[in-house]
Amino acid sequence: MVTYVIRRLLYSIPVLLAASFLIFSLISLSSDPLAPLRGKPNFSPITLAHARVEFHLDKPVPVRYVYWLKDFVLHKGGRSLLTHQPIWPDIQRVMGHTAQLIITSELLAILLGIAIGVFSAVRQYSVFDYAFTTFSFLGFAMPTFLLALLLQIGFTDLYLHWHVRIFYTSGLNAPGQGAFSLDRLQHLALPVVTLCVISLALYSRFMRASMLDVVNSDYARTARAKGLSEWKVIMRHVFRNALIPLVTVIALNVGALLGGAIITETVFSLDGMGYYFIDRLNHADLYAVMGWLFLTSIIVIVFNLIADVLYGYLDPRIRYA
Repeated sequence: MVTYVIRRLLYSIPVLLAASFLIFSLISLSSDPLAPLRGKPNFSPITLAHARVEFHLDKPVPVRYVYWLKDFVLHKGGRSLLTHQPIWPDIQRVMGHTAQLIITSELLAILLGIAIGVFSAVRQYSVFDYAFTTFSFLGFAMPTFLLALLLQIGFTDLYLHWHVRIFYTSGLNAPGQGAFSLDRLQHLALPVVTLCVISLALYSRFMRASMLDVVNSDYARTARAKGLSEWKVIMRHVFRNALIPLVTVIALNVGALLGGAIITETVFSLDGMGYYFIDRLNHADLYAVMGWLFLTSIIVIVFNLIADVLYGYLDPRIRYA
């Protein structure tokens, strides 16, 4: 198992380097990093020339990439070209807020999706199965921003007309409230529901389809022939093998989930990674955008590595492939 994990880890290094080079090259060639500074009257040509030399903007893109990668690794994300402030403290602050949002929504979506998928497969074509099939189709069709806006409008009207405050529709928490408090829970409830519904629809359908693929397989029929109860057949033999496709979906969904977090955090005005990305993009802070994209690619690659390790745990045959 250790050899399998090391091999997968080594495979991830060239992928990460290729992703970082594409991120830096495409963003650097898309526009002039000094363009926002030229529009400010308090920046003299001497200051602009100094910034060009300091950030190696007078060198070719491959050389600049090496300097940027070195700065990112050794100096925790490097510095913003516009503010000359370190990038990492801001990303570290918003990353905790987004992690709190995404981990909560994903845990709920995974647990509920697995339970609904297993029960729908066992009770195929039942009223429960048809009801959650309809829910899944609605979840697939519903854009993230539309669901977020509907929840926001609904609870705003509830407060305005009935003066009932159940959940807040913007912000992370009230002044003086901590990150793990009832007030934070009231602020994050609607964003969590928004992301959870989208993922729940995906996970429940994949789990149902995966269960139906293996529930009548040869080893499941053999287990029934030996006298095992249907519940033991499902949980001991079918469930573990049915999880393998779902692990793939969950790992690949991380990138889409970060994209959904951008929309959700913007609608609900949450000070998270998505909100930070939009803010830096609007200010044309290209180095901050590069740092955000590179960190996002690291997260996606790490989750794919975790998925590979889980494959080896769920099916030992994969370790020797």
